[in-house]
Amino acid sequence: MTLLFYDWEVFKYDNLVVIIDPEHRKELVFVNDTDGFHMFYEDHKNDIWIGYNSRNYDQYISKAALCGFNLKEVNDFIIVQGKKGFQYSSLFRKFPIIDYDVTTGFHGLKQLEGFMGNDIRETSVPFNIDRPLTKEEIAETIKYCRHDVEQTIEVFFRRKARFDAQLALVKTFGLPLSYISKTQAQLAAVILGAKTRRVTYNDEWDIRMPETLKLGKYAHVAEWFLNKRNHDVEAKLDCMIAGVPHVVAWGGIHGAISEYHYTCKDDELLIMADVDQLYPTLMVRYHLLSRAVQEYQKFENILATSLRLKAEKKKKERQPYKDICNITYGAEGDAYNPMYDPLHRRLVCVYGQVLIVDLIEKIEGFCELIQSNTDGILIKIKKDDFDKLDDAVYEWEERTGLHMSFDLYKRIVQKDVNNYIAVDLDGNIKSKGGYVKELSDLDNDLPIVNKAIVDYFVHGIVPHRTISECNDLMQFQKIVRVSSKYSHGVWNGQRLNDKTFRVFASKRPLDGFIGKCKSEVSKPEKFANTPDRCFIWNESVIGVPCPDYLDKLWYIDLAETRIKQFGQTV
Repeated sequence: MTLLFYDWEVFKYDNLVVIIDPEHRKELVFVNDTDGFHMFYEDHKNDIWIGYNSRNYDQYISKAALCGFNLKEVNDFIIVQGKKGFQYSSLFRKFPIIDYDVTTGFHGLKQLEGFMGNDIRETSVPFNIDRPLTKEEIAETIKYCRHDVEQTIEVFFRRKARFDAQLALVKTFGLPLSYISKTQAQLAAVILGAKTRRVTYNDEWDIRMPETLKLGKYAHVAEWFLNKRNHDVEAKLDCMIAGVPHVVAWGGIHGAISEYHYTCKDDELLIMADVDQLYPTLMVRYHLLSRAVQEYQKFENILATSLRLKAEKKKKERQPYKDICNITYGAEGDAYNPMYDPLHRRLVCVYGQVLIVDLIEKIEGFCELIQSNTDGILIKIKKDDFDKLDDAVYEWEERTGLHMSFDLYKRIVQKDVNNYIAVDLDGNIKSKGGYVKELSDLDNDLPIVNKAIVDYFVHGIVPHRTISECNDLMQFQKIVRVSSKYSHGVWNGQRLNDKTFRVFASKRPLDGFIGKCKSEVSKPEKFANTPDRCFIWNESVIGVPCPDYLDKLWYIDLAETRIKQFGQTV
């Protein structure tokens, strides 16, 4: 099995594909050579073809070339008309491709290249050019196409765990290798034997409560779900639970003490209590797996195996079982998946919420609730009351069929339920939210600001020090992209040909903001969270020191503003 990375570029009169086999260090380029590509395909149709957005685009351009179709017509069918590639011709089925798509679902490839610090400049050759390309234009297109394939390889290996998990699903459940092309939701439907023809249900709002529920003080939460006047996906209930403002809605429950900061005394604990695999467990315990699934027992066995391997700390072996458990809930809400079952999906979410409220009701007399969400709670408790908590949770677990795990913390800095920093007993940090989360090579916007906020709350280091002492330009980057809703970008009165930009705050008086325009004559709209005065650096920024004209005060002000949103002033 060879991994082949590929990318197509299609023009009106020309087309080319770059294919790289990194294991054997081989590259092939086919320029207006569908016959040569066809021969290569016949030799490699049993290998895995990997691209970025290849599931929606490149595999169908490949099939069009193999069918002898006009590639520009197929390109426009997908890109301009917004149709699915498989809709173009049934002849595509004659040429199966084992395709694996590296796409993350949230970012374009250029954005990820930007996050990694790499060169994100684009080709100057326009794709709508109305004549054959010159030799120089073909050479430039090959250069940039090769660059994108190389970047796809880099993204793949940084996210190889996802590929390994997908491959493990295929191997673990004895599926053909070609099934690696499917989404995990599609794989779940196959593994669980869902009926191939999607069933239509008319009972999405036949809401009921679990028979194990015991609510007294907060019975109004269950009554809200049962009230037909609230059977609208946009409806929500604002209420107080254990002295904390909560929002109950059809997508989940959230509650938190806003701007809450606390360090435990010697006789106290902060406990993060989470339900282990809440949604899959609810599906099994309350028979809420999709009614289209024909192998119900298999799902029970998969969940049991996942929980057993978690207890044994066998993370790698557990991954395919965990993936099936987690994706099944989402598949129940996917109208295009055979497991579509909107009532059961809705009941899973409702049951999770009311049972969490049930637990809060039983423990609020000896605990202080800090935050709650659909699958867990954060509480402050006296160490002497831990046995009371343990007993109450045990009774709840035995009654509901759910299982809860405890993580212990000594400090919490909380903006709201979605933004907080927690420090455990060993000094390790857990953070959540865009302002403070731990960033990665593929999610790397304004990293210096996140670091400055965490350094301030955890180590007492003021943002001015963290930011002013940093001399790595990449730490200050902000990546922005012109979406399909806009025509082009504008900076300093210039029309920008690229679509993705790496932006930095500037001290230079002649620099202005970077904007996006919906047409050639429309007024530019400033990109969100970018400085009023900036410069663009789309070349590689890896190892580049900060220039004198980088305005570090802009980043310091931003960090201090975000710290204020946590309820503190630097």
